[in-house]
Amino acid sequence: SHTMSEYARMTDTERDQIDQDAQIFMRTCADAIHQLRAEAHKGVQSAQVKEHRTAVLDFIEDYLKRVCKLYSEQRAIRVKHVVDKKRL
Repeated sequence: SHTMSEYARMTDTERDQIDQDAQIFMRTCADAIHQLRAEAHKGVQSAQVKEHRTAVLDFIEDYLKRVCKLYSEQRAIRVKHVVDKKRL
């Protein structure tokens, strides 16, 4: 309940700013992963090292996708609350 009382004190402008910052951060992370993937195998001879780097990047990319999904679900709940308020 303590968290909800703090959440209720946030303005819509603050929430919008957090949403915008989160989207920028997620895009930046996705771009960084893409860049790492492009550079991961340069100069590497060992197949084992290549396979390891690919697996690590796959894991990181999957984790980012799960975080983005959670963010989208939370944002959808927020939008639903706003729509419900306007209907009342």
